[in-house]
Amino acid sequence: MNIAVTIDDVRKETLASASEAGPAPKRIVVAYGFWIFLLSDIVMFAALFAAYAVLVRATAGGPTGAQLFSQSSVAIETACLLVSSFTCGLMTLSINSRSRTATYFFALVTFVLGAAFLALEIREFADMIARGAAPQRSAFLSAFFTLVGCHGLHVSAGLIWLAVMMAQVAVRGFRASVERRLLCFALFWHALDIVWVWLFTVVYLMGVRP
Repeated sequence: MNIAVTIDDVRKETLASASEAGPAPKRIVVAYGFWIFLLSDIVMFAALFAAYAVLVRATAGGPTGAQLFSQSSVAIETACLLVSSFTCGLMTLSINSRSRTATYFFALVTFVLGAAFLALEIREFADMIARGAAPQRSAFLSAFFTLVGCHGLHVSAGLIWLAVMMAQVAVRGFRASVERRLLCFALFWHALDIVWVWLFTVVYLMGVRP
C-alpha cells in the first residue's frame, strides 16, 4: 500500500496560513524582547570590561588593585550575590506553584542578600575614596569605579524592581502580566550574577597579581 501523499492531496483548509495562525503569544513576545534588552546590556558591560583591561595599568603613580582590594570583603559580596541567585530561582519555582507565602519568603531573602551585597560595595567605595583612591586619581580607578559602579546600579534597580513586583503580587495576585514581569526579573537577576562572576575574576582575582 502506497502511503506517500503530495501536497495537492492535502485539503487547503487544513493548512493554516500565517494570518490565520495569529501573532505569537504575549509571553513569548515579552521574553524575546527582554532577551534583546539583556543582550544589549551585556554588550555595554563588554565595552566597560574592554576599557578596564586597557586602563588597568594606567595608575599614574597611584595605588594599584593589589594595594586596594580586600579579598575577604569581595568574597562575602560574591557569596551574597550567588546565594541570592539561588533564592531567586526558588522564588520562581514558588511562583509556578502559586504559593504566595513561599514567593514572599524567597523574594525577601533575595532582597536582603542583594542589599547586603550593595552595602558592602558602597563601603568598599567609601574606604577607597577615604584613602585617596577616588575615580579622578587615575585612569585605572576611573575604569574601576565605572565598571563596578555600573553593576551596582543594576543591582539597585533590581532591588527596586523586586519590591515593586512583590507589591503587585499582593494587590493583583499571580496574573499573567505579573508572572511575566517576575520571570523577566529572574532573568535580569541571574544575568547580573553572571556579569559579577566575570567582574570578580577579571577585576579582583587578576587585579591582585603583581
